[in-house]
Amino acid sequence: MSASGRARRAGVGLVLAGALAALITTGLLTPAGQAEPNPAVLGDRGEPITVEARPIFAFEPGKPDRVRFGRLQFRGGLELTSSHKAFGGISGLKMLDAERFVAVTDKSDWLTGRIVYQGARPVGIADAAMAAMLGPDGRTLAARGWYDTEAITADQNGVVYVGIERVNRIVRFEFGKQGVAAPARLVPWPQGLTGLPNNRGIEALAAVPKGSPLAGALIVITERALDPAGNIKAALVGGPRPGLFAIARHDGFDISDATVLPDGDLLLLERRFTWTTGVAMRLRRIPIAAIAPGAVVDGPMLAAADMGFQIDNMEALGTHLTADGETVLTLISDDNFSFLQRTLLLQFTLVDE
Repeated sequence: MSASGRARRAGVGLVLAGALAALITTGLLTPAGQAEPNPAVLGDRGEPITVEARPIFAFEPGKPDRVRFGRLQFRGGLELTSSHKAFGGISGLKMLDAERFVAVTDKSDWLTGRIVYQGARPVGIADAAMAAMLGPDGRTLAARGWYDTEAITADQNGVVYVGIERVNRIVRFEFGKQGVAAPARLVPWPQGLTGLPNNRGIEALAAVPKGSPLAGALIVITERALDPAGNIKAALVGGPRPGLFAIARHDGFDISDATVLPDGDLLLLERRFTWTTGVAMRLRRIPIAAIAPGAVVDGPMLAAADMGFQIDNMEALGTHLTADGETVLTLISDDNFSFLQRTLLLQFTLVDE
């Protein structure tokens, strides 16, 4: 939600982009079929909802046959809508496997569901449900004023971590055992990570899995809390080498999400808004071996897109492996609960050089 004010001011441009996309795909958009909810997956406290999905066939509407974008190959996309009043504002995503996902919204709600495929192309959302996140005392996080939930990750034990901007909190849930009914437990705040701007604080979390030199660490990244050199503040919580580090900032881009790739490196989703160019996004890869307390890390850009592509306020990033060993990236946009913006789900295969 950190770009909510800027994204709303860009509403006219986003509406025009949405209208262009609709014109280009006229006659091709068909609502995806919906499957019956599966309560066993969602838990007792999830409210089943219907999510309508309209396919996006071309990432670059002006070149509908193009599928390769930098290091990414476009698999397909969806424009998502729902009549449920809590749907929208998606700011963080964790892919539990190739189909199942759990996401968080700006208003401290869970969104769970399953991506439906035809071959490799996403065509719909099934088993969707929403539930309010619960605090340590059983009240909802929103009732405590902890509503700006921006980041999500999960470790290999089924523990889900959520970052809350503005109030500067990290909480954990025994999601693997209790699902959306799990109450939050506070995680100690990274020592030394202070002076965060009100709406530029914690924006991304990434749990480092076993087999990595940073195994067991939680990577905490701010959106645009800058050190004196203009680098983005970040931290390692737990693991073998806890402490602060920084990420080099380029071209006015802020960080909106992050995930650890199957090969162990850190992938950043970045976003920028200007009055003259509208919104833009890009993906940058950071070698995990470079991350250490005191380090300033940087890495190559894998792909970038602007208003000439099917993007919106891209905020959520997840990854999974296919049965064939392909690394798939899933990106979702935060519509800020505004009719001027769209909730987009985009999928790409990460292509080797």
